[in-house]
Amino acid sequence: MTTESKKRKTFIIDTSVLLYDKCAIHSFGNNDTIIPIAVLEELDRFKDKKGVIGENARYVNRYLDNLRTQGSLHGGIKIQSGQKIKVAINGFKKVPVGLDPDQVDNQIISLALSISKNNNNDIILVTKDINFRVKCDSLGITAEDYHKDKVVLEESEFYRGYVDVEIEDGDIINMLYEDGNSDSSIGVVEVIEEKIGRNLHNNEFISIKCGSQSFLGCYFNNSVNKVSKSEDLPGLSFLGIKEKNREQLFALNLLFAEDVPLVSITGLAGSGKTFLTLMAGLSGLNEGRYKRIVITRNVQPVGKDIGFLPGDINEKMMPWMSPITDNFRQGLKDKDLTYFKTMRDKGQIEIAPLSFMRGRTFADTFFIVDEAQNATIHELKTIITRIGENSKIVLLGDVEQIDTPYIDSLSNGLTVVGEKFKNEYIAGHIQLKKGERSYLSAVAAKIL
Repeated sequence: MTTESKKRKTFIIDTSVLLYDKCAIHSFGNNDTIIPIAVLEELDRFKDKKGVIGENARYVNRYLDNLRTQGSLHGGIKIQSGQKIKVAINGFKKVPVGLDPDQVDNQIISLALSISKNNNNDIILVTKDINFRVKCDSLGITAEDYHKDKVVLEESEFYRGYVDVEIEDGDIINMLYEDGNSDSSIGVVEVIEEKIGRNLHNNEFISIKCGSQSFLGCYFNNSVNKVSKSEDLPGLSFLGIKEKNREQLFALNLLFAEDVPLVSITGLAGSGKTFLTLMAGLSGLNEGRYKRIVITRNVQPVGKDIGFLPGDINEKMMPWMSPITDNFRQGLKDKDLTYFKTMRDKGQIEIAPLSFMRGRTFADTFFIVDEAQNATIHELKTIITRIGENSKIVLLGDVEQIDTPYIDSLSNGLTVVGEKFKNEYIAGHIQLKKGERSYLSAVAAKIL
């Protein structure tokens, strides 16, 4: 056996990986990739499903069908990258004692055990299913998560969208108040970056303190600009809205920035994510900057599902839109939702299910994705690529409250978007850290 062949690995791919990312089938480099026949059976059950999952299942099936023109999937087909793709049909007979032989995961385990006896390569089973990985490890099978979309944090915490800096020279703050949006702030940028030990990101906010002096700024293109007060933001005054903390002020500045079409806001329950975003959207609608507000979310229930919901699409989505209607009642004093219903009848507010985004274009739109932490990066990519001219998309969520299987705080779409876009001039991110719903809500979010 050659040295080159010893370096090859054999990856056994679970259904969850292929449904999560259709391009996963291309992602294993100069190695052997085995797709169990039971996985093809599962893919067949998902091919008619709407949304990203159904699309992924169909893509994998079509790709494998095209490969058949190059050889036999039974024997294995080597593609240009050096990767060899094979569909395995043997090795499903001896399921370990204690495991249900009719369960697909357990059949794949038996396949992995069988292959490992007759193969000198490293055998690695790749799955998004946590329990599947635990079972594999218990049986001595190497199992890994699919890491392609997982972010690697540069620091010990998620990107917050702002930094706190203490300086010794009060003249710097005086200069920023006098000339905070000109080239004279370049020297200030160097001081700040030396303090924090890294480069600032575009649209990152800065809280600068020197003794009793302070300055709130935002970095953009090697310059520091003064943060706008809420009363200076166009169209916000008619709603009577004012920030309750500096992070909310940062969020409002991003929400009203016409040159920042992508905004992501994270924060614990009651921190004001949905409220501030909805008010910004209504302000933009009132000022004529947008023609409509479109709202969507991943319909992932907390706890037991309530089952089938009757009615048309709007009626089916209403239970998931309760956070929006609650904010209408609170922010606009629309107790019986008359204003909300009128806007929906006029087409100024639209509720759009996540699974019906393909082929649409949203121009002149303020687009809100609520509970975005429950969406995969592939689902959010589908939405973000639908955004047209003169539109803004806002992603909201709490990355510590994920209800969707197979994703976590590092691999969910909201985290990935915030990290990957953090230095793009067209995007901004802010983390709201204080709960403002009530004192009880803030304490519960912290200690429970």
